[in-house]
Amino acid sequence: MIISIFVIIVTAYLLYKKYNPQGVLILAGILMIMVALLTGVHTLELNKPTGSPVFDLFKVVEETFITNIGRAGLMIMTIGGYVAFMNKIEATNALVYVSMKPLSFFSKHPYLAATITIPIGQMLFLTTPSAAGLGLLLVASIYPVLVHLGVSKLTALSVISAATIFDQGPGSANTALAAELIGETNVFYFIKHQLPLVLPTTAVVMLLYYFNNRYFDRKDKERIERANVEQTTTTEPNTPFTVNAPLYFALLPVFPLILLMVFSPYVGLFDPPIQLNTTTAMLFSLFVSLLFVLIHNRSMKQTFEAFGSFWKGMGNVFVSVVTLIVAADMFSKGLISLGFIDSLISTSTHLGFSGALISILMTLIVFGAAVLMGSGNAAFFSFGPLLPNIAKQLGLPVSAMVLPMQLSASMGRAISPIAGVIVAIAGIAGVSPMELAKRNALPLTGSLIFLLAYHFITL
Repeated sequence: MIISIFVIIVTAYLLYKKYNPQGVLILAGILMIMVALLTGVHTLELNKPTGSPVFDLFKVVEETFITNIGRAGLMIMTIGGYVAFMNKIEATNALVYVSMKPLSFFSKHPYLAATITIPIGQMLFLTTPSAAGLGLLLVASIYPVLVHLGVSKLTALSVISAATIFDQGPGSANTALAAELIGETNVFYFIKHQLPLVLPTTAVVMLLYYFNNRYFDRKDKERIERANVEQTTTTEPNTPFTVNAPLYFALLPVFPLILLMVFSPYVGLFDPPIQLNTTTAMLFSLFVSLLFVLIHNRSMKQTFEAFGSFWKGMGNVFVSVVTLIVAADMFSKGLISLGFIDSLISTSTHLGFSGALISILMTLIVFGAAVLMGSGNAAFFSFGPLLPNIAKQLGLPVSAMVLPMQLSASMGRAISPIAGVIVAIAGIAGVSPMELAKRNALPLTGSLIFLLAYHFITL
């Protein structure tokens, strides 16, 4: 516990001093795993051990790369490449131009438009249960519209990230674990437990984000204006611009989102259902887009030149985003290997508080663990299996402890500058992940306080 806290403090200091985050996080993770091995508190679990403890330590890094690239890395790189391709063929500008017609009302109320993005995104999150995946899809489609309406980059990104703060719905991995711990089905847990708590909390989230973003945009007005001048995906807010691409190109940035919704198993349009994931939807949309470009340009050479922007976009995202996600995963593995999470649990259960107070304390610990590890799944999966026994000792229903902890894990993820969704959307938009995490901190902390108060008052 002491070593973990020391490493966390040093890591935070180095990140604050703008040391390379990938290097800091991956070395901190290796150091913690090394200490755990030397002290005997942890053993490495590898798919293919090398036979040497020294080499096994770096085998962990290899397997972490393979796992992340195969799971989320390829998806993030594909979306990043697709966004770059949309910019290249000016489909993003076409989307902005078309969207500005029906959204002209919001030109005088841009922060209202940004706030409405939160519940819309949450509904989409039910069909696309990947925070980074949905975040990047919204960056490709909604983000340029919001910025052109007049809000800052950070405001647009903050409401997009806020759309992913509740891991809810039958397709969520955290929902599946929570339902299993309570002994209910995913759908029943979602309807009976999640929705009654998420709906009022979402209203508070929207209210806090509205005033928080207005305040910080006004406070940082000069800096935000300079940033908007430099951005490449849209033009300055409220200024007319010409679109060289045909207006039907506006369909292309949102086409992957449409595919994922239409072919979602929850929509139920096809029997048997068609299983379509984000990466496949992006690749299919890419080749449909290439066909559009070929028909418009009538030039095979120009079409392939535009296609090159996709690969460059993938490479840029790998360098800036995927490597940081791998480094953050290593840091998370280091904390877990030192028993940091287990120590927090044992400490919280021996403080002599009432059941409700211990539940609140553990919820705050999970929230903090998600911030540190950059993963709502890692935080909740570390604590979750222990909750039934703890709840039994405290005389509480298991759901009373599971529900707030499960939701707080995904809320803490949005405040973590090393979380996949924060790194991914900030990297695509050219914004500091730390600045985005700071923008989310106040409204999400206030929303967590409301969630805990509402949950235990209505329990």
